[in-house]
Amino acid sequence: MTAPSTYGLSTQARNLQWLLTDLVEEVPGVNSVAVVSSDGLLLLSSDPGGPGTAAAQPRQDSRSKGPRGASADLATIVSGLGSLTTGAAALMDGGSVKQTMVAMEHGSVFVMAISDGSLLGVHATPDCDMSVVAYHMALFVGRAGHVLTPEVRSELRQSMENTP
Repeated sequence: MTAPSTYGLSTQARNLQWLLTDLVEEVPGVNSVAVVSSDGLLLLSSDPGGPGTAAAQPRQDSRSKGPRGASADLATIVSGLGSLTTGAAALMDGGSVKQTMVAMEHGSVFVMAISDGSLLGVHATPDCDMSVVAYHMALFVGRAGHVLTPEVRSELRQSMENTP
């Protein structure tokens, strides 16, 4: 397995990459992971190969399309679900949305709020243990929330833009 390039990134950004890599590698059934900013931009991804990506094994999924594969698609879905559920919560006077889960015939999508509108999204296999995935997502959120400052978000966004 190849480690992600961390050249020029701050310690905080490298730590977030490590946390994302750990989530992907240690949780059975996880296909792809994306961290998305409040404005819908991909900040971190489980797709291998760039400075803003975790060193996850590439997934053999013929449906992986888009500029950065499955995680770019996941980022779009996470951003949309985040917006939809936030609007629904506002209409229902439900307060802030903590997490969303969509169970499908061939997989699941989990979305969890991190901080300042940033979101963590996970696409998992249909046979994953949902409670284990949610638990590890909560650990990531707890560890990443205080680190994902505006400066680090900007740094991660810039590193994703510079990824070929």
